Amino acid sequence: MTDDAPISLLIVDDHPVVRDGLRGMFESAPGFAVLGEATNGVEAVSLAVTLDPAVVLMDLRMPGGNGVEAIAELTGRGARAKILVLTTYDTDSDTLPAIEAGATGYLLKDAPRDELFTAVRAAAEGRTVLSPAVASRLVSAVRAPTTPSGALSAREREVLALVAKGTSNREIARVLFISEATVKTHLTHLYAKLGVNDRAAAVAVAYDRGILG
Repeated sequence: MTDDAPISLLIVDDHPVVRDGLRGMFESAPGFAVLGEATNGVEAVSLAVTLDPAVVLMDLRMPGGNGVEAIAELTGRGARAKILVLTTYDTDSDTLPAIEAGATGYLLKDAPRDELFTAVRAAAEGRTVLSPAVASRLVSAVRAPTTPSGALSAREREVLALVAKGTSNREIARVLFISEATVKTHLTHLYAKLGVNDRAAAVAVAYDRGILG
């Protein structure tokens, strides 16, 4: 790829509206060329091998083949494409496997347009690109001691502490700079770990076990 050649892209997402939006965004900006679109991980691998894009914009949770499996497959095949994850989710169960599978970068879908453009250019050059929330999560994961299965993560404890104060999901999202969908995911995980089905029970069990003091 020469300095003045456009950065070729493959867009992978199961939602047509998202794909259309991303295609329109990149095709209207100089320096990019969208080679194709895929609706799941299996299609992504096939098209990436055929089209040989410089960068793959990869969603993670897709029916018919998820993003992490596609990332691992492309990495294993030695594909030249740099894979930039673009998703709604920033939980440990999404972030860490994607990076370990070989993703060059990880951005959330609420990233501003210019930030996304910059990230794609950086990924094409082989530089790692992480949203601030994801970078913080990865640093915490590296520094934190291994916890037994069922132990709450640091972020889950933060969410639980705010729940105990009667904070709504929307307000928790605002305070922690994450999406409401991510808050709900954290709640689902901590409910499962605590063996409860609702917020009140989670708080009661957390106090009983000394998690909340």
